[in-house]
Amino acid sequence: MASPDGPKPDRAPMSRSNWQALWLVQSQKRGWLACLLWPVSLLYAGLMALRRVLYAIGVFKTHRIPVPVVVVGNVVVGGAGKTPTVIAVVNLLRAQGRRPGVVSRGHGRRSREVVDVSVNTPSEDSGDEPALIHERTGVPVCVAASRVAAATALLGTHPEVDILVCDDGLQHWALHRDLQIVVFDDRGVGNGWLLPAGMLRETWPRNSPIPELVLLQHRDDAPPPSLPMALGMRPFHATRRLAAQAIGPNGEGVALQSLRTHQLTAVAGIARPSVFFEMLRAAGLRPEHEVALPDHAGPDDYTALLQDPARTLVCTEKDAVKLRPLLASMPAHQRVQVWAVPLEMTPEPAFLNALIAHVQDLHR
Repeated sequence: MASPDGPKPDRAPMSRSNWQALWLVQSQKRGWLACLLWPVSLLYAGLMALRRVLYAIGVFKTHRIPVPVVVVGNVVVGGAGKTPTVIAVVNLLRAQGRRPGVVSRGHGRRSREVVDVSVNTPSEDSGDEPALIHERTGVPVCVAASRVAAATALLGTHPEVDILVCDDGLQHWALHRDLQIVVFDDRGVGNGWLLPAGMLRETWPRNSPIPELVLLQHRDDAPPPSLPMALGMRPFHATRRLAAQAIGPNGEGVALQSLRTHQLTAVAGIARPSVFFEMLRAAGLRPEHEVALPDHAGPDDYTALLQDPARTLVCTEKDAVKLRPLLASMPAHQRVQVWAVPLEMTPEPAFLNALIAHVQDLHR
């Protein structure tokens, strides 16, 4: 049974995650910390403006590639839902008869090489999110420090690809894009200030010459937040919820509700672990421990969680990418039960129709 005081967050070795959580809370309001950092945000704004000018006058080059590019990104920090959006966009493109590929920088990976992601690529080399995207979609995925290099390599290896989806990269203008999908979550724009006083990477709203779609994601049991928009634009909406089934290391499924009788430890190595924990509790699960790992945590961060075979781990799909190889290397009798709980993101039909219309225009 869970403690009457509720789940016990495992915080001692998670200082970086704690700092991330503290800053994300402060970026929602214009409190003392945000006001203290506001002058620094003016410097950041100036540097961003200068960078845009250097691209506009050709000092920095924007590279076009032979196929259309759709960038999925955000103007806020802290995990606004890019990865499920990329997966949804790729699956929609495939349903429309397109042959998409995905390029990414692969945040958190140890390799600096250009990597063509396969089922055998260690997540430390590809990055956890590209590995998950490849697993969920089966399309070609290539990662590199330069998105231009990733795109060039992917098209060289997979000439059948006729459209690229760029995972993140909204502020990386070296790769020309034909369509931008800007993703927000229930935080909206936070306190409305730029980094580091707020969570905006660039000013919002903005008037962009590049066609863009705005997708505002929120939990299906909560109303969407308001979002400032440029004249003539409106956000589309998408709801997020945990799947009814959890997935085991070999792809087997089990009803999420059946895990309520287990001694549970919840783990999340994502930008906002508390959101995953809250959704588990809303689904009726009561983990005894909640372990918040830093976003893009490495495999070594998970090792201590696999020492007690009597416990059951519930995690996000991104965590499962790193946990599965660790489990496979352990003797069968010592393996902890690990269940990944997928996040289901459902865009409204109007968003899907708008995306189809834009993509059709790109291929004319």
